[in-house]
Amino acid sequence: MKEVKVTRLYLARHGQVENHHEFRYNGHTDVDITELGLKQMNQLADFFTGKKITALYSSDLMRSVKGVEIIGKALTLPFEKLPELRELHLGRWEGLTRSEAIELYPDEAHMNFSDLAKNKLQGGESFQELSTRVLPVIEKIVKAHAGEEVCIIAHGGVNRIILAEAIGMPLENFFRIEQDYGGLNIIDFFSDGNTVVKMLNSGPNQKMGETFIY
Repeated sequence: MKEVKVTRLYLARHGQVENHHEFRYNGHTDVDITELGLKQMNQLADFFTGKKITALYSSDLMRSVKGVEIIGKALTLPFEKLPELRELHLGRWEGLTRSEAIELYPDEAHMNFSDLAKNKLQGGESFQELSTRVLPVIEKIVKAHAGEEVCIIAHGGVNRIILAEAIGMPLENFFRIEQDYGGLNIIDFFSDGNTVVKMLNSGPNQKMGETFIY
C-alpha cells in the first residue's frame, strides 16, 4: 500500500494595517502594518520556533512581506514572495472607504460584497477569479513540499479562498469565515486527496470587527 504523506500548511493573515480604523479597501494597494501588527507577527514567529517548517511564502504586498521577514529571521529560513497570493483586487474602489467609493461611483452603490461570488467591481476581481489565481499556487506549493510543514503569510480574502476549498464551502458563504489580523489557520493536505482544517483563525491579540478585506 502506498504511503500517505501529510503536508501541513500554516496559513496566517498579515498583521494589523495602518489604516485599519478607516476601513479602506486596500486590495492590491500597498499599506504598512502598525506596531501591533509587528507584535502579532513576532508572536507568530515565537509560535513557529521549534516547528519543523521547511519553507516560507507570502504575497508580495508590504503588509505580508513584513510578517514573513520577521518569521524568516526567527527561523533562519529564506522566503518567496508570490504575486499570485495578493489580496482580492477591488478595482476602482481600491484605497477608498465605502462612502468615498459610493460618492465617486454611485452606479455601484447597490454593491453587496457577498455579490462578489459571481460579480465584481469595475476593474476588479470576483471571488471566483481570486480562486482561479490562488488555488493553483497552493496546489503547487503542497506538491513541492509533500510530507513537510510550510508557512504562508497572506490576506483575509486569500485565506478564505483556501479555507473554503479545503472544507468544500461555496464562495457565496465567503464571509462566514473569520480572518483576524495575525490570525492563524492550520490545514493538513493528505496525498490521497483528503484535506483537514486543524485550526481556524487562532492567534494573539485578535479583535472582533477587523475581519474585512484590507
